[in-house]
Amino acid sequence: MTTEEFIHSHRSDDIRQLAFFAARYPEVDSAFALDQISGWQTARTKLPRWAAIEGLQYPPHLSMEQCSSEETATYKAQIACRLLAQDRAEGVLPKERAEGEGIFADFTGGFGVDFSYIASALSLKAVYVERNEALCRVARHNMPLLGLEDAEVVCADSVDFLSSMPHAAIVYMDPARRDSHGARTYGIADCTPNILTLIPELMAKADAAIVKLSPMLDWHSAVDDINGSLAEAGIGGCHVEEVHVVSVANECKELLLIVSHGSAPLTVYCKNGEQQYAFKPSAASSLVASPSSPAAYASPSTLAGSFLFEPNASLMKAGCFGSLAATYGLQAIASNSHLFVSASDVPSFPGRRFRIIATSSMNKKELRHALSGITQANIATRNFPLSVAELRKRLKLKDGGHIYIFATTLADGTHALLIAEKPKE
Repeated sequence: MTTEEFIHSHRSDDIRQLAFFAARYPEVDSAFALDQISGWQTARTKLPRWAAIEGLQYPPHLSMEQCSSEETATYKAQIACRLLAQDRAEGVLPKERAEGEGIFADFTGGFGVDFSYIASALSLKAVYVERNEALCRVARHNMPLLGLEDAEVVCADSVDFLSSMPHAAIVYMDPARRDSHGARTYGIADCTPNILTLIPELMAKADAAIVKLSPMLDWHSAVDDINGSLAEAGIGGCHVEEVHVVSVANECKELLLIVSHGSAPLTVYCKNGEQQYAFKPSAASSLVASPSSPAAYASPSTLAGSFLFEPNASLMKAGCFGSLAATYGLQAIASNSHLFVSASDVPSFPGRRFRIIATSSMNKKELRHALSGITQANIATRNFPLSVAELRKRLKLKDGGHIYIFATTLADGTHALLIAEKPKE
């Protein structure tokens, strides 16, 4: 049996069991075969379009784990297309740059997912840069199969490539977030390459840059760090123009910073599937009301019967609670609860919506009355002293069902349970 035959015969099998009996086939390159089978199995859900293409090669597990999903790669391609069209339409580029299209360069090619989606969407010469020769070999094999026959694969360190890089219309960077020992890193300066030292020279040669960072980072600090590096280097008229907080299935996956030339004020975009929300940061955008003024929040006596709104993961990460409340006409439960209410439903709200059917304090008698007939519920805690597990044990409720309980702290400092169900559509 050849290696290819082994891969096709077993690619739907349990990879752990395959690893045990692969030694029975000495003629098979088992390490390569297991990488291909494991990679294809991951791609079926993460990159379904790629999984459908016969002959694609997959890298070792770590690269598959770190690569973008089809959904997030498509979103970045949409951003790149808009940036290219916007820069040309607004005429913000230096004359010598506007006269030539420039290239699209991915400084951290990796498995090539983001590169392939962005390159396929742009009518520019595309250059994939990666210092790992094994990943470059995979890219050279895969790009023609992905319709990118003209893509240039450069095996080089991004810093070395930058020194001789021609004018670039758009540059993409996803710095490695692991140190030399394989441990995770999150700070910008701890990633490879270090964007803070690279960005001034990069923006002297590029019209725009898309920088992917860890969703663990505080976006305010990331913006300040990059803008500070550009200002210190004297790169005038260049700053972080956009922040994109990207979530998939309500899990925050990426933080994208768009660096470009121009004077547009910073805009933050929050995306979670089809839900999108944008705002311009200000001192007021994160505040729903003055914490010293409880009257500005929803009155506990009016909660029952109200509609309850829970922001999605991207909005929680962005922290735009004041802007959110103002946009949708909502009242906050309290300053740190991050839950909102309204007398009427708001179907367009970017998050989950519920109808509060009852409320209760933590008083045992009141709890028994409010939870009468309820044997299971989905429990969440927001600004509450007990964990979900501790609260579930105290309430003696099974998980699941159509009831949702939000344990939180109200504006007057009391702890309360908001018992809710999803509204009828």
